[in-house]
Amino acid sequence: MGRMVAVAGIALVVGILVGVGAVSLQHSAETPVARAIKEAEPVAGSIPNVPEVRAPHKVLKLASTVPTSAPLIGTMATETAERLASLSDGNIEFKLYEPKTVVPNDQLLDKVSDGAIDAVWASAGEFADRDSAFWFFSAVPFGPAADELLAWLDSGGGQELMDASFARFNIKPIVCAVLPPKSGGWFRREITSVDDLKGLKMRFKGLGARVIAKLGVETVAMSGGDTFYALQSGAIDAAEFSSPKVDLRFGFDKAAGYYYFPGWHQQSSLMTLLINAASWDALSDSQRDQITSICGDNIRKSLAEGEAEQIKALQEINAKGIAVQTWPPGVLEALQQAWHQVVKEEKAANPEFKTVWDSYEGFRKAYADWRRLGHLR
Repeated sequence: MGRMVAVAGIALVVGILVGVGAVSLQHSAETPVARAIKEAEPVAGSIPNVPEVRAPHKVLKLASTVPTSAPLIGTMATETAERLASLSDGNIEFKLYEPKTVVPNDQLLDKVSDGAIDAVWASAGEFADRDSAFWFFSAVPFGPAADELLAWLDSGGGQELMDASFARFNIKPIVCAVLPPKSGGWFRREITSVDDLKGLKMRFKGLGARVIAKLGVETVAMSGGDTFYALQSGAIDAAEFSSPKVDLRFGFDKAAGYYYFPGWHQQSSLMTLLINAASWDALSDSQRDQITSICGDNIRKSLAEGEAEQIKALQEINAKGIAVQTWPPGVLEALQQAWHQVVKEEKAANPEFKTVWDSYEGFRKAYADWRRLGHLR
């Protein structure tokens, strides 16, 4: 019995050695390439180890049209650059430039169009001298509140028209912040009727300047710092500038004693990333998604922050003894009639303006029922 067990054990050992030898001979007979392929094959049921492929690192030159220290309108540019670097883990970055450090603002559209710079942070209306239709993607007189404006852009055809308008300049536009309503302006003397506006010299920019000029106001365009000194010295009689938060920062409460609301010329305003089309196309899908996601979140933040910041600013302005008032009867009605005249003139002068107006105004008329029924007044 013991001899049989011993023989069986020897046979088992010999079998194992023969098997190992056969495997070894088979392995050695394989070519190096065949062995490499076989060894790389995943074990059944395992998850293959796929290396992460990242898009190439990108640095985009971003020129701002406004000082990045300006509340909201400028600080959002800085936050956009910081959040993009963080969200992408440094894979894509904006190198942010202050106004006029690259070229003067009036040259920026051409520079981003030809690819000399990658992007511009601006209100689209900054370049409305090139196409007056750009005003609709910034702010127009007697325009809607932010919710209605965003509804038109997102779901009413506005974004498609914006894309088409800027595509002619080789630019991809992305709305990246929404600003609160502006004030109606600072005045050195009280306004009691439409007649009090006649003959005033007033700092005013944009389409609103064309509107108020029809009521006899002499309008002038100037920077914020120049506006303050001109108003304080009496070189001008009045000035529209921004929201209470920004106006307070620029010290307008020290230059005039009457502050009027509402800002009929800018009920909500958009800030936009204008990106060179080739630079945009060169980004990966993930990089483009990161930029659009950040801008979408910026809209949420700027809406909330922009509204909340005006509370304290107005309290401070009231505490300084400024006469904060609404427009007297008849003024807004006269301004709206003047606005309709400007629209008629611009539609005749610019087919692109008419195309966008038809969409914009058509949406507003359709939205009016929902606004009347669904919203408290």
